[in-house]
Amino acid sequence: MMKSSRPDRKRFVFSSLIFIFFLCVLASINEVRFDGLLKFGRCAFKRFPSQMLSNLSSTNFLATNSSSNDIRILIGILTLPDQYQRRHFLRLIYGTQSPVGAQVDVKFVFCNLTKEDQKVLVALEIMLYDDIIILNCKENMNKGKTYTYFSSLPEIFNDTNKTYPPYHYVMKADDDTYFRLNNLVESLKPLPREDLYYGYVIPCPSMDPFVHYMSGMGYMVSWDIVEWIRDSEVPKNHMEGPEDKVFGDWIREGHKAKNRYNAKWSMYNFPEPPTGCTHELWPDTIAVHLLKTQEKWIQTLKYFNVTNNLKPSKLYHIP
Repeated sequence: MMKSSRPDRKRFVFSSLIFIFFLCVLASINEVRFDGLLKFGRCAFKRFPSQMLSNLSSTNFLATNSSSNDIRILIGILTLPDQYQRRHFLRLIYGTQSPVGAQVDVKFVFCNLTKEDQKVLVALEIMLYDDIIILNCKENMNKGKTYTYFSSLPEIFNDTNKTYPPYHYVMKADDDTYFRLNNLVESLKPLPREDLYYGYVIPCPSMDPFVHYMSGMGYMVSWDIVEWIRDSEVPKNHMEGPEDKVFGDWIREGHKAKNRYNAKWSMYNFPEPPTGCTHELWPDTIAVHLLKTQEKWIQTLKYFNVTNNLKPSKLYHIP
């Protein structure tokens, strides 16, 4: 028994030595790999917070279904620094829409901050959402804010290292207007991407976009007109007055926008109280204006069944 077991013992020892040698080689290789992986991991973790925050930005949550060849749209919602609750509400409204065939960026636009609490709270919003443009102006409605908005955009967004133009279309919108982004995008697809003026024609009975101007609820121009506003003396010499009418004056005096699109009656004022500018809610809607109360917002959102895609879950029960 003792003699017969010695060869087995030798084979076992020999096999063990080979196995240990193999482990040492493997460990030395993995040490190099692990060190590289550790460095990569440290780098990744350092970058993770900024990546996580960028995923919350308006640019990302509205561009999910877009490609480099799609329409690029900037919607600037003119509002006030203290309107925190309204901005958070509108982020829900637009963050749950996924327009197909377009990159739609929604930004909140206001003038310089004037209070200490604004400097903290707005800065936190920017860190989290990256969807705010602060213009170098004193807060106002009809004394040049719209001019400052449009004229500042080329300097903000033109970049020789990126696609030109940065946006095909730029919109100025009110914070009491609800836009249905897919319908907006579909209405733009057949339209020219240059020298375009788009919106709801004022006065309300008019259907001719070449006579008057587009309502301030939300009007849009192509990027070449944005650059013209920056460079031309026409807007600079006429900045005060009802901002939508003044904008229309610029277009007329500058002989711009040979391409115009009247989105009436896909854009309209909320049905109540009834006026010449109102329309009942209907499926082909692009925008509903004058949503001045929470009740009007809820009525509008329920009509368009915006929570239809809510996934069932054991975590909640919403009848």
